[in-house]
Amino acid sequence: MKTQDRYLKFVMWSDEDEDYVGYCPDLFPWRGVCHGRTEEKTYGQLCKLVREEVEELRRDGKKMPVPGTRPMREAVMA
Repeated sequence: MKTQDRYLKFVMWSDEDEDYVGYCPDLFPWRGVCHGRTEEKTYGQLCKLVREEVEELRRDGKKMPVPGTRPMREAVMA
């Protein structure tokens, strides 16, 4: 498994932006990081940004953030 595959990535429609917005909360916690007219294009852009961020962190010798964000289906009820 590639390091970038450990991070949750998702795309959702934004009425405010009138576009699809791509998110990866563990690497880019501040907001969505890309926009697009289709889900597919936006997800492709998002994957590229995540890959580039992982490469940059490695190149700079920085620690990778712990992948902590998970889809709700993986949540365990207490």
